[in-house]
Amino acid sequence: MLNFGAEIPFVSHLGFTLHRMSGGESELHFEARPEHLNSFEVTHGGATMTLLDVTLATAARSDTPDFGVVTIEMKTSFMRPARGPLVAKGRLVHRTASMAFAEGTVFDAEGRICSHATGTFKYVRRQPAEAANGQRVISTD
Repeated sequence: MLNFGAEIPFVSHLGFTLHRMSGGESELHFEARPEHLNSFEVTHGGATMTLLDVTLATAARSDTPDFGVVTIEMKTSFMRPARGPLVAKGRLVHRTASMAFAEGTVFDAEGRICSHATGTFKYVRRQPAEAANGQRVISTD
């Protein structure tokens, strides 16, 4: 299991694990707990979208770990219910000096596609400084 390179409390709470982050690719694993399910007892779409968001962002950051990324937009398509242990694979499709375009897919335990997403991300420098109110500074200029 790898380190995301930043502390992400929500990712820790969900229990995502990072298995690949290099060469414009990423792979994360997720096994939903009962509180992550919807009323049909399958992984909630919001948890799946978060998994895809982190997977795409990790692929975007894979060759620039000193930078963070912020999500500009993301489109998700759901193909089938996501049950059991999930594997998400991401790929950096294109990048510029300040933007990344990525895609990713979530697979169920049988290797079937459950959902797919594309997204646009902006690279941001990690700022060690804090604002006067104690919050971390995130420059999106």
